[in-house]
Amino acid sequence: MLYFIIFIALLVFVGYVFYKMNSKKAERFPSHWHSILLEEVKFYKNLDLKEQRRFQDRMMQFLSEVYIDSVDVELVELDKILIAASAVIPVFAFKEWYYPTVSGIILYPDNFNEDFEFSHKSKSRRIAGVVGTGRLEGKMILSKKALYHGFKNSNDKRNTAIHEFVHLIDKMDDKIDGVPEILLENSYAIPWLKLVHDEMEAINKDKSDIRAYGGTKQSEFFAVASEYFFENPKLMKRKHPELYKMMASCFRVKV
Repeated sequence: MLYFIIFIALLVFVGYVFYKMNSKKAERFPSHWHSILLEEVKFYKNLDLKEQRRFQDRMMQFLSEVYIDSVDVELVELDKILIAASAVIPVFAFKEWYYPTVSGIILYPDNFNEDFEFSHKSKSRRIAGVVGTGRLEGKMILSKKALYHGFKNSNDKRNTAIHEFVHLIDKMDDKIDGVPEILLENSYAIPWLKLVHDEMEAINKDKSDIRAYGGTKQSEFFAVASEYFFENPKLMKRKHPELYKMMASCFRVKV
């Protein structure tokens, strides 16, 4: 497994270097975005000035690497700010990071169904975000309503955009399976799986405050737990100390 992780890391590094050589230069961070981030993004607000500047640079680099478009909703400045912040937050501790499995973000006005229908006449509009596959490979679709809600309410431990970017991190080893091999040290893989299964069992027995969706699949548990970790870390540390410790180790940060 160690050799596999080294291979994946090397592959990501080579891909990142190649992309940097061929990507457009990041634009300058708009100065007025600083006050917006302070108002809207708690993670950014808690950083010191030096780290805030690094966060700004990472946002602009991300925005130079992907395109953001919208369907039936006007794309505004805050949309781009919140999407870029969502991309940076889970990988901020990593000095160099490139998302090789996404090239574009598509913003819908509201939740949508499996046929990507979002009008009020559409049935079963339960999906707030998805990492595309098949004809949508390389795309991420987000509900604008869910995107904004994720940064307005940290008490519910939900952030759809962070959830989907964590899926992209999980996908770095070519499969979304809840075992982020690029983040986990070799010795942590087995303890991580045991912890995941124990926590999922608690969720499904209604003995956990982790969102029920985290009990549906191993991959969803990792994404849901990541939302919790970045949205309300103090609560996770108190209620799920082992999980908090493991998440902090994965993301190499204590929030």
